[in-house]
Amino acid sequence: MLTEERQRYILDLLQRQPIVKSQDLIQALGASESTIRRDLAELEAAGQLRRVHGGAERVAASAPEPSVQEKATQALAEKQAIAKAAAGLVTAHSTVFLDAGTTTAQLIPLLAGKDVTVVTTGVDNASALADYHITAIMLGGRIKSATKAAVGAATVIALESMHFDFAFIGANGIHPKYGITTPDEEEAHVKQTALEQARSAYVLADPTKFGQVSFAKIAKLTRVTILTTPLQTLAATYQEFKNIQEVSN
Repeated sequence: MLTEERQRYILDLLQRQPIVKSQDLIQALGASESTIRRDLAELEAAGQLRRVHGGAERVAASAPEPSVQEKATQALAEKQAIAKAAAGLVTAHSTVFLDAGTTTAQLIPLLAGKDVTVVTTGVDNASALADYHITAIMLGGRIKSATKAAVGAATVIALESMHFDFAFIGANGIHPKYGITTPDEEEAHVKQTALEQARSAYVLADPTKFGQVSFAKIAKLTRVTILTTPLQTLAATYQEFKNIQEVSN
């Protein structure tokens, strides 16, 4: 097989999964260890992957954070299934932190009638909570136009004075090495604080978020329980993390 064909195979594989192992490439391509090592070195030099011990990982391209409107219809069935599983965890009379976001928004109709108090940083979520007659507190702060979330020192200070039975947040990236990430450092700080103030902390994320890396770290994977739908080809990469719960969709 030509060098170009091997390297194209490696890059195509990294589009489907976040990490490839050298031994798997050797077997699949019928190439020697030195040949695969050279291919990975050349691809890394071209900025197309990052070598790690025993293989290589995908390099996530930096992109502008999508708006709420752009994300609302993406992986909708998965978001609804994840929200249903999250709602099943919430008991009556609980205090709940609900992050701004399209996955957490799917949780709101399912909280109606549970007699809970919800604190949120999301402008759209606050409006929806009021529509469903759910007792809600909207935190103040600077409103980000892309996510319609309150961020900044005032938001963090308010969160530090509160305690939650449950916290549900969203994320842009989930990676075995780099943890849970989001594009905005201020929003990451808000999410971190909410997790710290909660007795039970959850990240709601559909499978498209796995293997992705954004600028600002929210937490390690082991810090929270992650609710997602079946990861399929990514399952082997994340099987060591027992706090990832796959739910049926």
